[in-house]
Amino acid sequence: MGVQRYRFFCCGCGANAAAGDREGDDDGDFGVFDDKAQAEKGVEAGPRGLSLAQVKAMTGGFTSAVVGEGGFSTVYLARLSGALAAVKVHRSSERLHRVFRQELDTLQRVRHPHIVRLLAFCDQQEEGVLVLEFAANGNLHERLHGGGKAAGTMPWARRVSVALQTARALEYLHDRCEPQVVHGDVKASNVLLDASMSAKLCDFGSARMGFSAAVRPRSSAHTMLGSPGYVDPHYIRTGVVTKKSDVYSFGVLLLELLTGMEAFCAEEGRLLTAVLAPRLRAGGDARGMVDERLGSAYDAAEAAAVAALAAACVGENPSLRPSMADVVRTLEQSAQGSISAVGRRSDGHGKV
Repeated sequence: MGVQRYRFFCCGCGANAAAGDREGDDDGDFGVFDDKAQAEKGVEAGPRGLSLAQVKAMTGGFTSAVVGEGGFSTVYLARLSGALAAVKVHRSSERLHRVFRQELDTLQRVRHPHIVRLLAFCDQQEEGVLVLEFAANGNLHERLHGGGKAAGTMPWARRVSVALQTARALEYLHDRCEPQVVHGDVKASNVLLDASMSAKLCDFGSARMGFSAAVRPRSSAHTMLGSPGYVDPHYIRTGVVTKKSDVYSFGVLLLELLTGMEAFCAEEGRLLTAVLAPRLRAGGDARGMVDERLGSAYDAAEAAAVAALAAACVGENPSLRPSMADVVRTLEQSAQGSISAVGRRSDGHGKV
């Protein structure tokens, strides 16, 4: 979904914009951001409240470049404190306002290097507005499956690094947030890639907070969580979402990174998990599953470990799936070579 001709992705809307697009108002402070002063004091600037007038000024009365649209929102490219930012305007309805409030409440509570940062917000109108950090390299779905200006094949080491970064973000949400958070819609298009190709998990409109186990039945107040190809079958059967639902979706993401195949092919009605199920159950040779575009440019031992981990994550019984903490430990232990290689190339831009 979304506009594929750009290279920027903003959570929940499929928005993309070229990293070199410098359109917008250079005067983007509007009296609400003073990041330099905050930094000089050693204080990290948090999200600020904006008035509707300030939002309109940023977007030229909502006439600036529309960089994407989705079922819930429209995203405009703007400037904030001289830097590019994404202005995500949620559509107006009672149900979609709940989605906005859910995303706003979650993003205000979380802070992690691999979770998209909320810069500012406006809740003075029915639609609701989120101003989010810019992701110069689009999203993982584009990088793996094409579209937009994404070019070339994503190297194996980078795939492993993105997997670990996303896993660390989910581990943080599940175990180190108070209250704990279940994301609810983990998928390749909700993993943004910044200027250094570091992963940023986004789209918290489906998030659920306050879980420990975590269990909460689906009700008429909430729509079905997740996206085709990524949804936990146990959730579909029971209506109960848990941390292990995120683990299942992450397992599908691992399979995408391993194979280069999409989680769901609408034209064929094909689920990636169904295609790979026989091989996963049999513990087959991972080399037969690796994205053929990589040729021999991957580590066979790491690929086998990723395949085994993915199989555990998408297992039928949620209680037997690993926790995200287990996933992080497994990736750290089994893919040290790729992680080190990406770390050396990053020149310090973000922690792997």
